[in-house]
Amino acid sequence: MLKLGIIGTNWITQQFVEAAAETKRYELVSVYSRKLETAKAFGDKNGATQLFDDLDAFMASDTFDVVYIASPNSLHFEQAKLAIQNHKQIIVEKPAFTNQRQMQEIQTLLADYPDVHLFEAARNIHSTNFKAIQAQVAKMTRIQGASFTYMKYSSRYDAVLAGETPNIFSLKFAGGALQDLGVYTVYDAVTLFGMPEDAAYYPQLIGTQVDGKGTAMLRYPEFDVTLNFGKIANSFSSSEVYGMKDTIVIDDAGELTDIQYHDSEGAVHQLGIKADGNPMVDEANDFADVLENPKDADNQKKYDQWRQLSVNVNKLLFNLRQSGKLEFPDD
Repeated sequence: MLKLGIIGTNWITQQFVEAAAETKRYELVSVYSRKLETAKAFGDKNGATQLFDDLDAFMASDTFDVVYIASPNSLHFEQAKLAIQNHKQIIVEKPAFTNQRQMQEIQTLLADYPDVHLFEAARNIHSTNFKAIQAQVAKMTRIQGASFTYMKYSSRYDAVLAGETPNIFSLKFAGGALQDLGVYTVYDAVTLFGMPEDAAYYPQLIGTQVDGKGTAMLRYPEFDVTLNFGKIANSFSSSEVYGMKDTIVIDDAGELTDIQYHDSEGAVHQLGIKADGNPMVDEANDFADVLENPKDADNQKKYDQWRQLSVNVNKLLFNLRQSGKLEFPDD
């Protein structure tokens, strides 16, 4: 049983803790929050007994061996460094780090701690349905492009309109649409098609000077991929991968709950499953596979692929921000 410690007590942390419990491969034992009463409330709800409001003491604790980091984006880097130095296995929410300098420093540090694994929690690419999309793309005779859309109105945008600056819409905490929902679409594209030759981002800025929504264009040698994402409006558009006469239709580029393949004869085939459970179970199981048997050749190969994907996505996110003239304090 993997002993789990968590940083962050928001809804996404709750969802991951529930997913981890559902796998029956993790046990939540430790909670860190800046306020001890917040840690206690989360711990009481989820059965954790080791509570911390001191990050150094939390990381030095021997009560857990896997840390899940779901703090604001700009805090991931220092927290991950501390975790590595304390020989913790790390699951960090996407985007893992805000720029290439941070990513390179983490990769260098990991080389000095070969017992430590770092996973970016890109849950969409670990899902059964995404793997079904990958398999179908591999069978298609030619790919002529794709469009990925993930746009949901955030309740915290109401606070922005009221003059506040929630973390998710804050430059200080590396917020904005690209860093939040856009990262799902970037992961979709890079996992399916690799790195583009060129990329451009056209952000729509809001009052806090982050991107509330935006469109990115990725140029590949033989096709383009359009990414459309945002947190200040709702989209009900499907996402699609274009073959010749055949097309993969995805209900939602982030959730991937309903996938259909329209073949060249016009017949429609259901791919994957009608997903309605906790969307983080698949990634929790994938990470546990590696952590429970890290020397297995297949597990090592999967981990190396995920790690390279994380590096590539980090680079593309940074390049898109540069294209859109979006700068964070840590840059």
